[in-house]
Amino acid sequence: MQQLHIDVALHLAAAWAAGSLIGIERTIHGRPAGFRTHALVCLAAALLMALTHYRWDWLGSDVPLETIRSDSTRVAQGIMTGVGFLGAGVIFKEGLTVRGLTTAASIWITAAIGILCGVGFFYPAVLATAATLGTLTIFHRVEGWFPIHAFTQLVLRFKATRILPEQTVRDLISKHGFTIVNISYCLDREAGYFEYQMMISTARKTAIETLVNDLRERSDLLEFRISPSND
Repeated sequence: MQQLHIDVALHLAAAWAAGSLIGIERTIHGRPAGFRTHALVCLAAALLMALTHYRWDWLGSDVPLETIRSDSTRVAQGIMTGVGFLGAGVIFKEGLTVRGLTTAASIWITAAIGILCGVGFFYPAVLATAATLGTLTIFHRVEGWFPIHAFTQLVLRFKATRILPEQTVRDLISKHGFTIVNISYCLDREAGYFEYQMMISTARKTAIETLVNDLRERSDLLEFRISPSND
């Protein structure tokens, strides 16, 4: 019995440590689901799997085999399904920007690592933890080396009596290295303003900064909003 307690404690401790490490990285980057969330998800997954893995130890050997309908794979499927709802809770849409996808993926794989720890499959659990941390930290820096096109939502608001022609707006955007993906218009006669709403993209890392500086200097512009699309 003492050895059983040690084994279960080892499984839960490994899951708790793995989830905590992944959660620390998310907390450092200011994500809504961070240190405590990942630690609890991984620990809960390991706890449920340990419950199934050691079922004969807490049920007892005198329980008839035909009365037990416990399948570890089904428990794992149930865990991953439940965690899917938790992951969906950290994904939110802000305008045309979707955030939280990486955090949702980290919660999902954290549950998978917890399942591995729960059944005592430590070797792949350690590899998965290292790979997850590497993906969240090292790959985040590697992405900066790629010529990735950044998408940004841009809103320009003018007085209804001083609307900048569309071609002039397009020239202004292209001057800073942006390409207009789509554009829409909004006119509010009661409030007395006209808006250009557009999604723009660029491969230049400093394009947003130079565009902002240019727009700040324009006296014919009532208001502008720039919302970069990133996770």
